[in-house]
Amino acid sequence: MSDTRLSFKEMCAKFDVTPRTLRYYEYIELLQPEKEGRARFYGPREVARMTLILRGRRFGFSLEEIRQWLLIYRQKGTRPQLEAWLKLADRQLEALAAQVEEMQASIADLRALRETAEAELGKLPEE
Repeated sequence: MSDTRLSFKEMCAKFDVTPRTLRYYEYIELLQPEKEGRARFYGPREVARMTLILRGRRFGFSLEEIRQWLLIYRQKGTRPQLEAWLKLADRQLEALAAQVEEMQASIADLRALRETAEAELGKLPEE
């Protein structure tokens, strides 16, 4: 793999994404590779953007939220982008915390139900 530019295939391999995913990110303007004929090449800027995109997806942000956030940098600079990021991060942290609480409640309910079923099974005669 080249240090300065990655081919389409190299980009897919580096980030473990399908060609369809990479083409879609280009289609919705998250990535803008250099084009030479039909070939696409991804420089350091696109590699950094892909890293941010995948990290954002892992944190639960929508592709549109990521696209808007990346657009802020190009239009307004670093400070507005970081301010927008803090708002997005705070909102997502609250949403993830709520999901954790829901999962903990579900786990507790399932454990209680399992214990009840186990107790009932212990009362039944062996067959």
